[in-house]
Amino acid sequence: MCTAHEHHSETTAPVNADVSFRVDDMTCGHCAGVIKGAIEKTVPGAAVHADPVKRIVSVGGVSDAARIAEIITAAGYTPEANA
Repeated sequence: MCTAHEHHSETTAPVNADVSFRVDDMTCGHCAGVIKGAIEKTVPGAAVHADPVKRIVSVGGVSDAARIAEIITAAGYTPEANA
């Protein structure tokens, strides 16, 4: 959980998600940016929307949910499959 930043804001416009996760420890725009950057760096061309208010990360252009979960985990966060 990020304690350095208390603000909440969306980092991108919503995407047509192929996979999405609830990330309860994504608490601010900084956290969302870290997750978004990690996914975009690892999966070029992925469309990522990270919403720290709803605590949802949605990714378009990717169908491998396990890979995205691994990337979010490696960035230091805890993804849960979003039903």
